[in-house]
Parts: sequence; C-alpha cells; structure tokens
Amino acid sequence: MNKYILSTIALACFAVSMQAADIKIKVTKQYINFPISHQVDRQVMKMTVDGKEDRQFNIRLANGDPEYWVFTDVSAYKGKTIMLSYDGDESALSKIYQDDRIAGQDSIYQEVNRPQFHFTTRRGWVNDPNGLIFFEGEYHLFYQHNPYEREWENMSWGHAVSTDLIHWEELPVALHPDKIGTMFSGSAVIDYDNTSGFGKPGKPAMVASYTAYSSDKQVQCMAYSLDHGRTWTKYANNPVIDSKEKWNSVDTRDPKIIWYAPSKHWVMVLNERDGQSIYTSSNLKDWTYESHTTGFWECPELFELPIDGDENNKKWVMYGASNTYMIGSFDGKIFTPESGKHQLGTGTIYAAQTFSNIPESDGRRIQIGWGRVAHPGMPFNGMFLLPTELTLKTTNNGVRLFSQPVEEIEKIFTPVQSWSNLKADQANEKLKAYYNAKQLRIKTTFKLSHATDAGFNLFGQRIVGYDMNHNTINGVFYSPEDMTSMELTADIFIDNTSIEVFIDGGKYSYSMERKPDRNNKEGFHFWGNNIDVTNLEVFEAESIWK
Repeated sequence: MNKYILSTIALACFAVSMQAADIKIKVTKQYINFPISHQVDRQVMKMTVDGKEDRQFNIRLANGDPEYWVFTDVSAYKGKTIMLSYDGDESALSKIYQDDRIAGQDSIYQEVNRPQFHFTTRRGWVNDPNGLIFFEGEYHLFYQHNPYEREWENMSWGHAVSTDLIHWEELPVALHPDKIGTMFSGSAVIDYDNTSGFGKPGKPAMVASYTAYSSDKQVQCMAYSLDHGRTWTKYANNPVIDSKEKWNSVDTRDPKIIWYAPSKHWVMVLNERDGQSIYTSSNLKDWTYESHTTGFWECPELFELPIDGDENNKKWVMYGASNTYMIGSFDGKIFTPESGKHQLGTGTIYAAQTFSNIPESDGRRIQIGWGRVAHPGMPFNGMFLLPTELTLKTTNNGVRLFSQPVEEIEKIFTPVQSWSNLKADQANEKLKAYYNAKQLRIKTTFKLSHATDAGFNLFGQRIVGYDMNHNTINGVFYSPEDMTSMELTADIFIDNTSIEVFIDGGKYSYSMERKPDRNNKEGFHFWGNNIDVTNLEVFEAESIWK
C-alpha cells in the first residue's frame, strides 16, 4: 500500500480533523513526521497544544513527492491535542502523520554521505555548538539547529548527550524560538550555590544563556533545567541584557558564562560589535558591563590553562569563532592581552566551544567545533569535528595553544598496519589496499631531502602540502618547532565527508571537506623529490553509530 495512503489512514485513526489549513492530532505516538520538498517555498506553521501556542516555524511542506522527511518529538504531549496551522497549500497537510518511528528510520546513520565517527543530527541543519557542559556523568552537546529542513532557518537548540565524547544519543530539541526571537548561540553552567534561585534542594539548576534574535535586535536571555537538561523553563523576565543602544549595533550575541572563583561572581563574555565585552553578575540575572576587548567576531571564549602542565604558572586565553586567540591575564573584570592574535587551526572549523564544569580530577579543556561541511542530497547538513584537548605549551615563538584529539577516540581506531623507513613509491604501494576505505586514520612522518616541498594526496586532493622554502602547509604559514628540521608529522582522520589533520602533536591543525577527484586514479600518494617516509601507520575506524 502506498505510504501516503497509509499516512492518511493514520491521521484518521489518530482523531485528526481538517478544517481550512489546520489539522488536529490527538497525540498517541512519539513523533510527528513532516514531508519536505525544496521545490516549494517556506510557509509559516504554528503548533498549538491544548489551545496554547507552543511554537512557530517555517517549513517547506511537500505537496507532492517529498525529497525527505523531518520530525518533531511530541512524546511530552502524549494524551494532549495538537493543532497544526499552516499558511501554505493545505493539501500538503494530509501527508503529515504520527508514529513511534521516524520516517526513514531504518536508513539513519547508514546514508551514503553520513559521517561515521563525527556527530551529525538525524535530520535537519546544524551549526555552532552551544552550551557544552559536563554534569553527573554526561557530556551535553547543544547546538544551533533547524529541525525542519537541511538548510539554515528556525534557529533552535538541538541536544545530544554522551558518556564518552564519542558515542552520542540525540535528544528532543531543548530550546525552540519564542516571541522574543529565535535561539542563537550561548553557553551553560551549573549553579551549584543556587545564586539564581532557579534550583531546588538537592537539584542544582543547569542554566543556559543564549541570544534571542529578532529582525532588528539581539538580546541575551536565560533558561534553566532541573532534570539534566531534558526539559527547560525560560526565565520569566527575559531578556537580561539588551545592549543595542549602548553599542548602536544589532551585533551583540553568543554569551559565554564562567564562574570566577577569586571574586565569587559570574562572568559573561559577549560578542559586541567589534570585539568581546565582559559583564559580571552575582545571580545570573542582573549584569554589569565591565570592559571590552576589540579584535574578535562571534562565539567568544575565556578560560585559564596551565603552561606546560604547571599548575603554578597559568595564563588566560581569549578566543573567537575564527579560531584566533590572545593570551593574557584576567582579574575578573578586565582581560589584558600579552600575546596574540594567534591562529590555532584553519579550514572548515568555526565557532568552536569548550566544555564547562569538567571535574578538577579530569582537568582537561575540551573543545568541539562546527565543521562547515555540506552534505548535498542528504536529509541533514553540517557536522561537528572531533573533540580535542587544548593545552598551552612553550614554543620557540612563545606560549601557544595546542589541540589534539581527546584520548577517548582511541577506542574506535584499530591499528592494522605499520611500516618504517620507506621511500615515497614504496609507501604508495603499501597504501593501495586502502584506496577505497570510507573511514581511516593514517599517522605518518615524512622527511624532505632533495625537495623544497612535499606532501600527501588522496585521489588528487591535497591532504598535506608542506613548502619548506616558504614555510607553509597547504598555503598557511607554519614554522616547525625545530626550525632546521626537514621532518613533518601528521595525524590524519578521514571520514566519509571530511578530513582532519593534526600536525606535529597538535601545534597546528586543520580540517577540510573530503573532495576526491574521481578521475584521478592515484589513490593515496606521497609526492616530493626523493622524500623519505620514516613512519607510516594505518588504523581502521569503527562507526560510532553501531
């Protein structure tokens, strides 16, 4: 029987009545499935629950054959009546149906372009990671999300949790747009001392700070959860900061909140116009402007790290969306730069954020970045890069940030082959067996001898291109720690749609979309005049969706 006929029958069975461009659904299942087509324009849909408006969003509801399906989790409304009001072609409403399964669930995580060891959402668009926080055994990844389409729109906070930073369980959307605006980027903290009054005895509040965006204004708002981020209540007196008049600019967004222990107050770092502002608060509700550091754009970060692991020698790092940073001091109100701006990584990474509330016994500064990688033809778009640990290390050029994948990733990579002291053509021959691998990790060290430049390709796509004469890697300036060394080490992670590379133990890293030239038959290929491949290791990758 045709699926659309089944859908219509399902609607009737679930007490659905149609009138004009409205449908009513008595919720008995977990999901409502929506057919999507990019051949139609977006139209407004309103969702009302038991007579009270719950949310409003734009959707390309298919009135013919859908290109793919999206869904919304309505398990919280079981037994209640939902009304969907739609401004578009009412005939498209007949294809909407509820079920305990997502439409196309059998193929989720098996799609041809689905990353296998990077997090992607089941359906829809993702960009900036938000509210990264660890709490009682769970890592929480919130993120900018359009649940209703694979393109940017309807900015909401998606939500996933993990116990190991590698395997993720996607949860229902945490924050939906409201009358103040759509849900832009922000952060989360645990208010252990209940400074906000949001908590209850034995239940410290998880507090999210986010930007609400309307057509002409961006304001800062709060929401809180008492059940490990599963449900959220928005603060009744939002917004808590409206700084448009102060800056005469709509660009004021992406609050990152930290607890400053020496002064026992909260600190908010907020992107405003041409840099990052510092605000302070005793209760997460009332904020005082303190200072401003120019030279950054979007998604601010401020954190303290030991240098070379020495807890008695620490510096503060101010960080922006483009992976540039300054190193300096911070007194709880003013950040004073001492070094920078420096570049940590390049490529597809953007708007990276670090986790709050990592236990002192762990002590790591763990970061996840948005990978700006397109997934055409898929019912999802965008991805998140590997979680990495950030450290400060002394180099010949001064103290710098390093970034390396967290140790937890080792569990999904199995060593299968290793060689040493090869010439380029020998290494190329060894790698022929792995030409068609969709997921792979390769560690290698190669040494220039007669060459001024050398590198490593995959079907014509340059993964590493080191120019010793101009000191560049893939066109970006890079100076090895040993400035007279002719060796370069690369740790390369190849997934279905992306490639991440960590150079010389994380001194420099970059990411790219995987774009092999299908007319190029050379597969993995070391190039360069008479180079030595002093080390070569191959690892198989296990899917995180298994």
